[in-house]
Amino acid sequence: MAKTRTSAISAEAQIERVRRICLALAGAEEKLSHGEPTWFVAKKVFCMFSNNHHNDGHVAVWIPAPAGRQAEMIADAPETYYRPPYVGVKGWVGVELARVGDEELVELVQQAWQMIAPKKLTAANHIG
Repeated sequence: MAKTRTSAISAEAQIERVRRICLALAGAEEKLSHGEPTWFVAKKVFCMFSNNHHNDGHVAVWIPAPAGRQAEMIADAPETYYRPPYVGVKGWVGVELARVGDEELVELVQQAWQMIAPKKLTAANHIG
């Protein structure tokens, strides 16, 4: 996947970009967790911001990947996806924000929300 124009966007602007996408989803709430903006639905995390966590060089989000997809996503696009610390062992994937456009980011975040949100919420707010 080619770099998009988002590569020149500051970390603060990336947070605003992710915030806009996450808070557009039903029941989404933002709280600080481990010093970073984190988005919850029904008290469960569906998206975490990572701003150069422990100087790892990533300005990214960490989101749950569908079962069995983490390794495939990383293998297919290692410049875009990576296995994040702590939650990577649970199948979550890191997404380099400079490597994805808004359309792809919306799709990834919506998928993460749908995986975590209660069934009654996802049914009432079906995402095409």
